[in-house]
Formats: sequence, structure tokens, C-alpha cells
Amino acid sequence: MADNVILIKESKTWEEALYYCQDHYHDLVSITNLDEQRWVQERAKMANTPHVWLGLRYTCTLGFWFWISDEAVEYKNWDSPGQTDECDMSGAMDRGGQHKWFKKIDHGEFNFICSME
Repeated sequence: MADNVILIKESKTWEEALYYCQDHYHDLVSITNLDEQRWVQERAKMANTPHVWLGLRYTCTLGFWFWISDEAVEYKNWDSPGQTDECDMSGAMDRGGQHKWFKKIDHGEFNFICSME
């Protein structure tokens, strides 16, 4: 995965970031294990927003989090697992610190990380 992720230093909403990645690369990045987490957090360190969007989305109708790549959310790195899950939420990684995942309102604008395959 080393060369398969790219940080986009443009601030966009989650949906805008998704379309940008799909148009120019492959998709917003999914993180399914610790190795992928490490590659993505190295890119996140260079962001100029406090968080970066990931391809992680919450579905209200079904009541669970999912990767847009259809991967199961088995590996987790949430900041506070006890936070409430709400509609219009997507996952973003903290640029610094422990690079935890945060639940953010979709229309916030952050840099984002695309996968290239």
C-alpha cells in the first residue's frame, strides 16, 4: 500500500472528496489493518487541516459504519468508541497525536486521502 495512497491538500466536504478521488484516482481510502493505518497516518501528518477524510461512512437506515470499498469495519481506531452515531456522519483521521478516527459531520471541509487502486 506504500505508494497507493495520496494526500490531497484541498479542503472539501466528504462527498466532494469522494467524487474527487473517484474522478482522479480510485476512491477515498479504506483502512482495514494496522499496516494501512500506518501508511495513511504518515500522509495525514502533512495535511493542512486538523483532520483528513477517510472512506468511512455511517448509514442511518441500517445503523452501522462501513467502508465505501465494501470492506467490513473490523480494524478500528476510533478516538471515542462510545460517541453517538448520527446521520450525515463520516470518518476522519486526526492529523497529529495518535491519528485516531473521529466521527465528523459530512459538510465539514478537510483535506483527504485517496487510494490509487
